[in-house]
Order: sequence, then C-alpha cells, then structure tokens
Amino acid sequence: MGILKNLLLQDIKMKHPKETHPSTKTVRWIQHPLINPEKIEARLYQQVLAANVIKKGNTMIVAPTALGKTIVAALVAAERIKKYPDSKILLLAPTKPLVVQHEETFRNFLKTTTSSLTGAIKLEERVKRWYDSQIICATPQTIESDIIAGRYSLKDVSLLIFDECHRGTGSYSYVFLANRYTQKAENPLILGLTASPGGEEDRIQQVCQNLFINEVVVKNEDDPDVKPYFNPIEVEWVKVDLKKEQLAIKSHLDTVLKNRLRGLKKLGVISSVHQVTKKDILRARGKVQNRMSRSVKPPRDCLLAISMLTAVFNVIHALELLETQGISNLDSYFQRMRQKKTKAAKGLFKDGNFRNAVHLTQKSHEKGVEHPKLEKLMEILKKAEKNNEQVIVFSQYRDTVNEIHNKCQSEGIKAVKFFGQANRETEKGLTQKEQKEIIKSFRMKTYQVLVSTSVAEEGIDIPSVDLVVLYEPVPSEIRMIQRRGRTGRTTKGRMIVLITKNTRDESFYYSSIHRERRMKRQLANGYDQPEKPLVADEEDVKVLDREKNTANDEKQLVVYIDHREARSGVTRELSNMEVNVKFTNLPVADYQISSQVAVERKSSKDFVSSLLDKRLYKQAQELVENFPRPVMILEGQDLYSSGLHPNAIRGALASLAVDFNLPIIPTRNPEDTAAMIHRLAVREADKSPQDVQVRTEKKPLTLKEQQLFIVESLPNVGPVTARKLLEEFKSVDGVFSASADDLKRVEGIGDKIAKSIREIIESDYLLSPDEFDQLQTSIVKGKDKPQKEYQLKKKQGNEDK
Repeated sequence: MGILKNLLLQDIKMKHPKETHPSTKTVRWIQHPLINPEKIEARLYQQVLAANVIKKGNTMIVAPTALGKTIVAALVAAERIKKYPDSKILLLAPTKPLVVQHEETFRNFLKTTTSSLTGAIKLEERVKRWYDSQIICATPQTIESDIIAGRYSLKDVSLLIFDECHRGTGSYSYVFLANRYTQKAENPLILGLTASPGGEEDRIQQVCQNLFINEVVVKNEDDPDVKPYFNPIEVEWVKVDLKKEQLAIKSHLDTVLKNRLRGLKKLGVISSVHQVTKKDILRARGKVQNRMSRSVKPPRDCLLAISMLTAVFNVIHALELLETQGISNLDSYFQRMRQKKTKAAKGLFKDGNFRNAVHLTQKSHEKGVEHPKLEKLMEILKKAEKNNEQVIVFSQYRDTVNEIHNKCQSEGIKAVKFFGQANRETEKGLTQKEQKEIIKSFRMKTYQVLVSTSVAEEGIDIPSVDLVVLYEPVPSEIRMIQRRGRTGRTTKGRMIVLITKNTRDESFYYSSIHRERRMKRQLANGYDQPEKPLVADEEDVKVLDREKNTANDEKQLVVYIDHREARSGVTRELSNMEVNVKFTNLPVADYQISSQVAVERKSSKDFVSSLLDKRLYKQAQELVENFPRPVMILEGQDLYSSGLHPNAIRGALASLAVDFNLPIIPTRNPEDTAAMIHRLAVREADKSPQDVQVRTEKKPLTLKEQQLFIVESLPNVGPVTARKLLEEFKSVDGVFSASADDLKRVEGIGDKIAKSIREIIESDYLLSPDEFDQLQTSIVKGKDKPQKEYQLKKKQGNEDK
C-alpha cells in the first residue's frame, strides 16, 4: 500500500457543513505533489482501489456511477507520473463530449499539461498536442488511426485508461490499442473503468482477455466503506393497460402472426409458434438462406419461407410499436411499409386481418388516440414540475421522443428533445455544437425535462437529475444501469419505469433485472482468467527466434491504402503485421500493393449492394483498365444471406471472372483479408522491390472512350446506342451533323429520340437569371466587354422572342 503513504490526508475544518455528507464533520483532502490542493476529497475506498492497481497491475474497476472511478484513475495517474516523470498518461473514452469532460477533470485535479485528441482536431495540431502534453484524453478511433499511420508511438505511455471498458470486444478500437500498448510500452499499466461489464461470463472474460486485465475489483452500494458516500436510488414500476382501440388492433396482428408462424412450422423452419422473438426469426432466416446457397435451383419452399420470415419480422415489430410506443409510431411504420415493393409487404397488405389492423390504426391516429403511457408520463412530469425537479425521459425511438416533446409543449411543460447526429428522411440529426447547447440549457434549468434517445445513456456530460423516467424497459442490463446512473449522483435519486401490462414491456424489464443480478453474482464469485499460452519447449523458442530474425532482416513491406479504408479491421491487422501502411487517395481500388497489383475489397454486404446499384461492373472495368494484375477480395461467409437470388450472385461472380478476367479471392473476415494482402505484398516485394508508383488519378480515357462518352451524353442514348451511332456516322462530328431523318436510320432511335437529340444540338445556350445579372454587372465594370455584350444581346433577344 505504498501509494497510501504518498496520498497523505489533510484534515480541514468545514466552512460549509451543509454541503458535505451528514456523517462527516471535517473534509479531508488528498495531499500529493502532483495533485492540486483541496481538489480531491479523501475517500479511503478510492485510495485502496488506486493502491491495488499500482500493486497488482492491469485492473478493471466495476463500480456504480458517482462512486468516483475517474478519481481513482487520477490517483493512479499521479503516482505513475511521479514514478516515471517523462512518461505520458493516455485516457480513452468512447465519445467526444466525454473526452472533453475528462480533459477538464484531469486539468483541474493534476499539476501537469493536459490535452484532448479527437477526429475534429486537425492532424498537425493532434501531433503537436501529443508531444506537448503529459496527459492525453482521446477517442480510441483517433489514436488508432494515428498509431497505424506512425504519427506517434505508445512507447512512453506509463498508464492506459479505458473508460467504459465493457466496449472492449470484437473489432472495437480498444482491443487493437490494448494489444499494441502491451507490445510497445516500456512501462505498461492498464486500468479499465465501467459500471456494467455485462452479465455473461464469456463476455466478462472476453473483455479481460482483450484488454489484458488480470484483476477485477467490484465495488457496490452495499460495501461498508462505500455506503456513507452512496445516494440510494428508488425504483418505481408504473403499469398501464392498453386501450380498447389498441386491443382491437393487437387482435388482428396476433392473428396475422399466428397464421404465418403455423405456416413456417409446417415448412419445418421453426419448431414452435409460441413466444417467437426477432432473434429466433433472424436465426431461422439464416438457416434457410444457407440452404438456398447450396442449391443451383433453390426449392420453392425456401423462397416462400424467406418471404414469410420477413413478414413475421415486420408483424413482430408492429406489435412491439403498438404495445410499447403508441398509435402514432405504428401508423408511421405502416405508411413506410406501403412504399415497400417486397413480396412480404405485398402479401401482408393482401391479408384481411392486416388490412383491418392498418385501417384501425389510421382511424385511431386521426381520432388522436394516445398510448396510456403518454398520459401517465404527463402526470409524472407535472408533479415533478411542482416539486422543481429536473427530469430525463428516455425512449428507444426518435419518433416517440418527438411525440413526447410535442405533448410536453402542448401541456406547457418546459422540455427539450435530445438525440444523435444521424440524419433521417424527415429530420436532421443534432450537431455536436447543438448537443452541447441543449445540455448547457438543461444544466442552467432553462428546460426542466430532457427527452432523449439512448444517445444520453453514456458518453454525454449530462448533469445529475432528480428523476429518470424510462418510457419503455430495455432488455439490456448495461443500458439499464447506464440510464439509472443519470440520477442519484449528489442526492437521493428516483427512477420510474413505465410498463404496459401483459406485453413485451414486462418481459424486457424482467430480462434486464435478471441479467443485472447474474452479472453481480458472476463478479462476486469471480471468474477463471484464461491462461496465456506458453512456449512448449526450447525447440519452439528457436523457431520463434529464427522467424523474428528473418522478419527483421527483410525490408519492411509497404501497402498504400485509400482513406476510406482507414478505419477497417484490415488496416488494423496489417499494422499488427508490421506492414508500413500509407494512406492516400486512390481513385481506383482500396489497396495498392505494387505498380502492377491493386486490390478491391468487397464485404458480402457491399458486394450485393454494389451489384444492385450497378457499381460493381464499373469498378471492375476501372480495375482492369488501370492495373495489369488487379484482384478483388470477397470477404465474409454470408454472401447468400442478403435475400438476393443465389443465381444472381453466381452470375455476377462468373461475369467478373470471365468477362473482366478479374481474379476473385474469398476470405473469411478482416483478419484473413489482411493476411492475404500481406502475402500478396510479400510476393510483389520479391518480384519487384523497386518503389511503387502510386496511382493518384484514373488512367486517361482513350480516344474511342472519349468519343463514346460524348455521344452517351445525348438524351436517351446509352452505351449500345452510342456505339451504333459512331459506327453509322464514323465520328462525333458526323453524329452531331446528322439530321433527324438520318438519326432514325440507326436501330433504337425513333422519331421522339431523334427530335430530342437535334433539339439539344441546335438550341441556343440560355443564361439563368442569376447568370444574366452577373453578366450585366461585369459589363458595367468593363470586364470581358466585347464577348459578353454579344451574349447579353443574344439573351435579351431570346427573351423578347
């Protein structure tokens, strides 16, 4: 516990007793050479946590919101800087607002230079801040991008802090940075902070393994050393009944659902028609699509099953909206479904029960029927208004956020809506600046109620509130804990959960409670930390050393990567393979390995979408025109799970291989793709070690291609017709000089198209009103007078006509 000797306690008499915890009579401050005086209150459990991190090494701290996990991180950071004065501290957080919040906190606590790094900061400034600062707070994607590009190194970082460390799974940037940090840092130490690592044992183990955590410390509100500082949160469930209009709609939708589930069971796709969830439907869909992918002529039952599964998914979602959100949301969903041209959507609208449900929904919406939750919510908010309480209302859907906000305005409640930065068809997302302004206004109590989507669950510096209301439960223990943590930070908190009886609301709520309890049991009982593999014997050591020496002797491989691929898992893996990746703008291909070889990478989803929007063949043509030996890598094992007919996909693959002579290499995942690109780079380095000439622009068009391009610009003229016109009239000039009758001699051109072509060629160019005004101004000023006076007279003459 050497750190406790350094974190001396200084007793100071209270000047404002009411502002401190009632059980204490004095305020005790941490006294440390690197901590600003009277900034961090001395709490024994925080000091013990910090001491354990220093003593035991890489640690994950699991503790509820407001117990001071950030303060523990600051205490550990102070000790690391004291021990390694020339080192840096790197704190990673998932969002920009949270990064800025940590920057302000550490600048307030510690006597050293502190900066923030996010993607919004220019490259040159980021590099400058890295070298000029000792504590860096940053988003992980920004650091990952800069590390891969070689702009700076993690070598001198003596403490790496992962905030919201439960995100350290899959391909999230935390995983890459933890791995790179343990490889490069001279004095590594990792600290993970979270309120909710997840209820699954496998998930907790995965996070620990990915972030190299060897110690998990759990603190909760019942611990004796924590209890004096913890503000209890009262949770209340408020249940409502569906209205008769909703019950009538539900009856029709239930019938639609049961009929289709029985059909799927008859086809052998599902085993039961009871309590079928969206996950069950997605799992069944995957099995059917795998069956289709193995057949040249997929059975008709497979195609029918896919359509029925899609319809079932739509109906389940409609029921969820009806039960948990309201009539308005459901009506909007039905309107969007009408615009779909899929067999599933058309089949549903032919179903009498479904049409009745749609009709009743529209009728109820016109009558202004609202979900009973909305009425109950208004009662809660009006009561909170009388008590002068600050409230956050969480809803999963932006449509519901808008509905609640509109209702608040009509009821005279001071409310503001808060959501993410993504745009929608009818509504733009909030910019980061707008989000900050809203939070600031809420903090200043300009608004009493903040109505938010899940974006406010974590990563946003929202002040503590008196009451949190969940418009609907969420089946995730992590999200439930994050939402609950928005209250009870400084005083006793309250949370109200609105639940519709006998609906999905109840199952979602109990699911989250069960998961949270399981998580606490798992953390309390501990877990088996996976052992890291050890080298078996001396012979293995020799082999590893020989491979390492060989790799060091080789010249480092260089791969040029288009900026659009900078955040891909492939780039990350190439960097882990010690490939020198260089980002540039590649007009053709995603990766250029040599002057001869370039790679276009297509995930299964991207391959299908580029086939549907006709980008695929254009990209293939550009590849073969610009590189002697191009390659297309097709990544993923779910190529046939898109719903597109397997024969359409096979036809596209055949065309690429035969018509374009383009090799296609399948890979399983980004890691496999990176390994393949690495192997291609090794082969090219052996063959042609000379410097690579990077293609920064597409290969110039040939004379023939330019002629086709010009003729194709004529109305209703495609590539085939353009070729026929040039073959008939020998040149572009011949095409443009041909009369309408001459043009009609070409197959595919009738009277209407011929007249439109002649009209385009013969018509005078007319200036727009804005161009006309600019032209008058420039003539008055004497610029380009002769030519523009002529154009102006011509314009005026045309207007007179």
